[in-house]
Amino acid sequence: MPFPDEYESGPVAVLDYQPRWAVDFESLARTPHGALGDQARAIDHVGSTAVPGLAAKDCVDIQVLVDDVDEDRQVVLMAAIGFRCRPEPWNHAEISCGQECRKLVFAPPIGARRCNVHLRQVDGPDARFALLFRDYLRAEETARQGWGAFKKRLALSVPGLLDCGQIKAPATTFLMTAAERWATETGRHPTPSHTARSRVTQRDTDHLLPTASLPPGLRRIPPDGRPGGALPDQRP
Repeated sequence: MPFPDEYESGPVAVLDYQPRWAVDFESLARTPHGALGDQARAIDHVGSTAVPGLAAKDCVDIQVLVDDVDEDRQVVLMAAIGFRCRPEPWNHAEISCGQECRKLVFAPPIGARRCNVHLRQVDGPDARFALLFRDYLRAEETARQGWGAFKKRLALSVPGLLDCGQIKAPATTFLMTAAERWATETGRHPTPSHTARSRVTQRDTDHLLPTASLPPGLRRIPPDGRPGGALPDQRP
């Protein structure tokens, strides 16, 4: 669910593909690595904005793979740069391939570019799910065009975000069945494309994080610093 500052009036807006989404990801990807340091094993652009030619909501999804999801530690590290942990149960765990997977989802600082940062375990099936969704739609034009048209029609007929998500769920299951078949037939299995190796300086991330948005008493940390219900199926 959005935080109060994220709500928009009117129906859910699904836009034609915007080339700036890829550019925005490249800038935003520096931010979680700056907070998590070596905990961030890989950082990927996922979701619909990661697929050239695909219509999407104007919200960049970023997947950060970690060895272990450690809520107590990682929430503090991300909060130190203004990112807010989404509190809903489905943003802390999800079912993927019949397996319960721990996760964390973070909203950006108030006033920053709209995005979601998804922390998932590096070998989790939910991490693979997100990469397969992206890679399949990048490769298959017919599926990409059909999925984009479906999302546009859905946004026009069902304006609420939650209602859209509930209706999209069974369609996503059908789409991912086709994606699994594609992966088997082509031998193309999803792998992370951005390995988080390079160090990030504070200067790289300052422009993304308004100082006013930081919670009282919290400071930005350097890249290597360390400050002293029922589960739904996964949906992209």
